[in-house]
Amino acid sequence: MKELATRAISGAIYVSLLLISLKWSYVLIGVFFVFGIISLMEFNKLIHLKSIVPYIIFLILYVCFGFWDELIGYENGFSEAVQILQVITIFVLLFLIKDLFSEKRIPLFNTKRFIITTCYLTSGFVFLILIAHFNRTFTPYLLLGCFILVWVNDSFAYLIGKNFGKQKLFPRVSPKKTVEGFLGGLFFACIASYFIATFTETLDFTKWLILAIIVSVFGTLGDLIESKFKRQAEVKDSGVIMPGHGGLLDRLDSIIFAAPFVYVFLRFIDYVS
Repeated sequence: MKELATRAISGAIYVSLLLISLKWSYVLIGVFFVFGIISLMEFNKLIHLKSIVPYIIFLILYVCFGFWDELIGYENGFSEAVQILQVITIFVLLFLIKDLFSEKRIPLFNTKRFIITTCYLTSGFVFLILIAHFNRTFTPYLLLGCFILVWVNDSFAYLIGKNFGKQKLFPRVSPKKTVEGFLGGLFFACIASYFIATFTETLDFTKWLILAIIVSVFGTLGDLIESKFKRQAEVKDSGVIMPGHGGLLDRLDSIIFAAPFVYVFLRFIDYVS
């Protein structure tokens, strides 16, 4: 009972911080900056990277894309810079997905460590900020909707997997995840997309339905990839900052991995509309 209460309190604090930050643009940028630094510290510990370079890269990219208007001017290459970041990030993430399907350990030579911290973690937080400021407008409900989809997917994947799961999804990486759980999480995320479309009035139901699929699929892959990193590091959690939950990265691994793919979809529908 005490452990459950601790888990509930730390989870409530995390969600409260997130919801409060969604009210003001600069508060959101500040909160996610702190989240990003903490997650980067946890991830560097997982991959045994003791260097200040990832933090410098995080600071430069996060500040540049978060304050592009003030620093450079929106018309001065913003779209081109985002496109370059998109291509590089998704290219690296696809390689991480490939490594997930390999029975071998994810190779972590020094150069790859820096590439992963930049394109997996730093870019993930950059794209979360870009989603919340899509088309130069502060659109927090877009980001909130993505978080809700992650929470619904994770919750129902756990409940259905625990009660009805038979077929293991990735037993070498995460023995508790099941195919039934994954499909259940995806199904309920799709249902949730209807209510998100109705109450946020941001995108229509069809677009939110596609986002539900993107978030569920890539969010699950992101969770599995972080699990593989933890398994290689021989630890259960990425950290201890959230009692009962583990590390902050454990709570954000799905959304930061899915964020670049969500942003690509948003750019696509904006381009064709």
